[in-house]
Amino acid sequence: MSPRRADPELGANLLEAAARLLAEQGPSALTTRKLAAAVGTSTMAVYTRFSGMDDLVRTLVHEGFRHLAARMGEVGASADPVADVAELGIAYRENALEHSHLYAVMFGGATLVGFSLTEADRQHGRYTLDILVDAVARAVRAGRFSEPDPLLAAHRMWIALHGLVTLELGGYLTAPYDADTCFESQLRGLMSGAGDDAEAGAASIRRARDRRAARDPHATGDPHAAGNPHATRDPHATGDRQALVPGLTAGAHRRTAGEDPPPMHAAS
Repeated sequence: MSPRRADPELGANLLEAAARLLAEQGPSALTTRKLAAAVGTSTMAVYTRFSGMDDLVRTLVHEGFRHLAARMGEVGASADPVADVAELGIAYRENALEHSHLYAVMFGGATLVGFSLTEADRQHGRYTLDILVDAVARAVRAGRFSEPDPLLAAHRMWIALHGLVTLELGGYLTAPYDADTCFESQLRGLMSGAGDDAEAGAASIRRARDRRAARDPHATGDPHAAGNPHATRDPHATGDRQALVPGLTAGAHRRTAGEDPPPMHAAS
């Protein structure tokens, strides 16, 4: 009897199943036994494809960062760099709310099966900030922002947005100061804090929301809105848990744990 041929899609299928389990049932559901059952394989196959659950989770986290970078990269550079900054904030929040469990693991807010972030893992998170740094630097060159250090300004924005998203995911932001209200106020405050005129900043924020709506007729910039194209629900998901879209693990058969992401740098 010839030996069974290895499934070339096993790695991608395992990551997809891990993402689905994490989104539907939370961190406690991500076990080797459940994962193997989800893809119809043995627990030994999980350890054959990955050195262990720690390795699998690390690969999933790196895929999550690539997915976040791709989402933010969709914004691009326009003639209104402040609108670009605002839209990057909207995109970041959307991504966090859609993939809340993975977001917590990506940024150290939760642990999975003994997994802990290394400095190399954190670098995968830092390099996504380059997109924001570039937009801030363009706003400075355009005379909209007076901040002399775009990298520092981008860090302040990242810290502020991460704090809001964390409180939102925890259910702490309620009426009359719900998450949408606080997010709108935060965007305006961040633009003004960077040196932009309040009226011009408000116009750019409106432009950012309009651009997101133009990308899809149902999109509003509100990640809770019905019809948001990025809020795709997995057909197997239950309740409000949203599974990662298949695109997250596209190409996951290419193990990238050993790759170094581009270094984060200050835009000039």
